[in-house]
Amino acid sequence: MKDNFSAQSVNYEKYRPDYPDGLYEYIFSYVKDFGHAWDCATGNGQAAKRLARTFVKVEASDISQKQLDNAWQAANIHYHVCPAESTPFSDNQFDLITVAQALHWFDFDRFFTEVKRVLRPSGVLAVWTYGLLSINPEIDTVLTDFHTKITGPYWDDERKHVDNQYREINFPFSDVLNKTFLMPKNWSLETLAGYLQTWSSVEKYKKVNGRDPVTAVKHRLEALWPGGECQVTFPVYLYLLGNDLSVDHSTQR
Repeated sequence: MKDNFSAQSVNYEKYRPDYPDGLYEYIFSYVKDFGHAWDCATGNGQAAKRLARTFVKVEASDISQKQLDNAWQAANIHYHVCPAESTPFSDNQFDLITVAQALHWFDFDRFFTEVKRVLRPSGVLAVWTYGLLSINPEIDTVLTDFHTKITGPYWDDERKHVDNQYREINFPFSDVLNKTFLMPKNWSLETLAGYLQTWSSVEKYKKVNGRDPVTAVKHRLEALWPGGECQVTFPVYLYLLGNDLSVDHSTQR
């Protein structure tokens, strides 16, 4: 697992979007018990924060201490610095394991082996990723150019899994469900620029070229921005994995 986000951990906490409630409710409809959850590659604890409202105990792990230094705190969240593929957790410990916008950085075989060790037989693994945001055709054209041409050469190879919506990942579970959600946000141009600063490709661009590519793209967007805040929409691609994904709506939280 790579650590591409320690350097921008403060911006990550400030500008990365929270996930929609509908996504969590859908996940929870497949969960049998709400005792123990693990949020893997938790970053600043966005998903762990939501899990803590529903589960008795939440373990949250990341390889970046700087990310955890900026993480949400709650009495029932316990943070750990460890890789996704090798954890201190017990066998058959978790009712739910979540991975938000991070699976593409993992060693898949080793991670899924670890999941099968720590996940209870009736447990659920939920992984999701979100694609490039959309605002309007004119702005979208500029952002697509920024993503694919300007910073495109600076993305790690693993980014292809996000662009492919995780469709090419081989999930070694008997039950695999997928569903797409929309994640709308009201953002100013300043917020959008802050979000772009969290991209790993932007950080690498700056290191190689000695300048910030967000400055130029923000200048291009100023002429197109409608003023104030406008709606940005992310597509979120969710996969539910397990060996018994039967729905029990009576357990929804």
